[in-house]
Formats: sequence, C-alpha cells, structure tokens
Amino acid sequence: MFQPTMRHLIIVLLLTLTILSCNMPAFIGAVGGNTTPTAVMSPSQNVAIILPSSTPKAMPVSPTPTNKSDAAQVTPSPVTKESKVYQYKRLSDPDRMQVMDLDGHWLATFTDHAYTVTLLGAKRTFTEPSAKDPVVSTVWVRVLSAPFNGAVDEHWLSQALNDHSPDVLAIAMQYISGVLPINNKDGLQIAGKASYGPVKEDDTREEGGDFNDYLGIVWKFNGKTRQPDPAFSKSLDCSGFMRMVWGYRSSLPLSYNPDGGASIPRHSWDILASGPGVVIIPDANDTQVTDFSRLETGDLVFFHAKTETHDPQIDHVGMYLGKDTGGNYRFISSRQKIDGPTMGDIGGGSILNGKGLYASSFRGVRRL
Repeated sequence: MFQPTMRHLIIVLLLTLTILSCNMPAFIGAVGGNTTPTAVMSPSQNVAIILPSSTPKAMPVSPTPTNKSDAAQVTPSPVTKESKVYQYKRLSDPDRMQVMDLDGHWLATFTDHAYTVTLLGAKRTFTEPSAKDPVVSTVWVRVLSAPFNGAVDEHWLSQALNDHSPDVLAIAMQYISGVLPINNKDGLQIAGKASYGPVKEDDTREEGGDFNDYLGIVWKFNGKTRQPDPAFSKSLDCSGFMRMVWGYRSSLPLSYNPDGGASIPRHSWDILASGPGVVIIPDANDTQVTDFSRLETGDLVFFHAKTETHDPQIDHVGMYLGKDTGGNYRFISSRQKIDGPTMGDIGGGSILNGKGLYASSFRGVRRL
C-alpha cells in the first residue's frame, strides 16, 4: 500500500490552495464613508465582484464648448448608451436633448446652442396680489457656462438637480413689489423692489433703467465705460430687468450693441433679433403668436405693446413663468403702469393667450 510521505502531503496541500484561490471572489476596496457593498457579476470569470455603493454612478461626458462659435460647429453626439442613471431622447423643433430617469420620468431638457436648461425640482408657487392666478410648478431654470453642444455633462446635471439655491425664476421674483432687499457680501444691494423709472411730466414712467443703473455701479463693455444714471437708481426697464436676471445675476455675457449672438444686447428688439441662444418663434410680420406648443418655462417673450406703429416693431420683453392655475400662459416683465417688474394683471394681464393687451401684442420667443 502506498504510504504518503511528508513531501507528498505538502504537494497535495499546495494544489488544494491553488484550486481554492482560483475560485475566490475578487474585492474592490471601499472608497469614501459608505462601504455597503453591491454585488455584480463578472461575465469573463462568472465571479461575484463586490463594488462599494459609493462608487460614482454617473460619469461626466464631453464638456460644453467655450464660446458660441464652437457650439455652432458641433454636431450633437449620439445618445450615451453607457449611462447607468439617465435615459436620453433627441427632439426637434427646436433641436434639444430630453433627459429622463430609468423609469422614464422627465428630469431635464437641454436645447442645442442655448444656455438655458429646464429641470425637475421642488414644487413652488409664484404669485403676487395683483395676479389673478398663481403659477404652481416643479420646473426650475438654470444656465450652462456655455451654449449646449449636444452632449450632456452628467456631473453638472446631477449637481443641478440637487441645487436648491435660487434659479432664474426665483431671481426674477426678487424684484417685484413687496420683497425685501438683498445685499451681496460687499454690502451692495443686488435685489429688492425695482421701479420702472422716474416719473415724467405726463405722469408716465421714463424708460432707460439698465442693471448697472439699479446697482449704481460703473459698467465696462466693448472698451467703453457706462456710468450709472442716478435718476434711474433702483430702476429697471423691461430689457434692463432681463439683463439683470440673466446677465448680472446668472452670468450670461452682456453687451450694449448686438454682436452676432455672443451676448445679450441692451434693447428688446435686438435681443430677439440677435441675442444668445435660439429663436423659438420668430416675429412673423407683426402677427400675434397663438401657438404655444414650443414654449418652455424661462423663454424670453417679446411684444409690440405700444399702440403706434414704429420701427422696430418689438418694444417689450418678459420671461415666461409657466401655465397658471387658471390655465393661462403667464409671464413676468417690468412695466410702466405698475412701475416695475410684475407677473400681475394691473395695466393688462400678464398672460400670453387670449385677447388682452399683451396677448394681442405677443410677437416672438427666444431661448437664451
């Protein structure tokens, strides 16, 4: 009978250990504070690999371009199939990317060549005493650092979906009647009730209050310097209000004269004709806009509100807030009769549909 020697026993032991080691699961060390593991299967080895739950679920994709000319030349990339967090859907008219969660619920919309992003957020109510119906909405509006080039930065999106700081809509509401002043860290008042402008001899309000007049600061642009006008301190006309909200407060580039869409110019007609972003509804020979199917929260809306004929026809600009509880398309703008920014109905309802003053003078839409 065969009698195993010590050498034979050592060889058997080594072979056994080798076989066991080939079938043990591999482990990836935990990163961060949460080390609860999640098991996935490795198709190559059919072995459970333990991954920490703190492993990032979303990785950023290609960054947005650094300027508008880059954005105009970029061909939108195909849907990122590798995402483990989001689903993507390309839409047209205008060209845009819709983002959903894995259950198909809408999360965000990015429009090609525009800074504006609409996002799902906490439910909010926008109202003021003179508004017949409030706007109750879960849509938030934020801006990219550069126009969207067709590729979603999932890291940016994840942060934006969890950002509870004031968005563009909330910032706009910081200038209506009855709000408290807000100062920045240097003590400069950057928000609070805004007037439209000083009273003229005919008891109307003078036009001309830009963002730097409200702030009382010097503004340098295109190699020139514009001093604030003390007569327009804490005043914002319609385009000055939009420039305050989107430019000074939300960091979109500003200019005085049109520059081919690189920045927001001073006057309402120039913003529609050559501002940043994309025209959603063009001014069709001074014809009332009645189709709202392409309209999104945060879009700039343009009007020919003055009764007289003039060139250019566009003379007023505001921002669409969303449908109110009465089913109307409500906007906010700075107006003469109510003396400043309002979403209310004094001096004409702040609604885009129907036969009211602003509905009948609604002419175009641009998404910045």
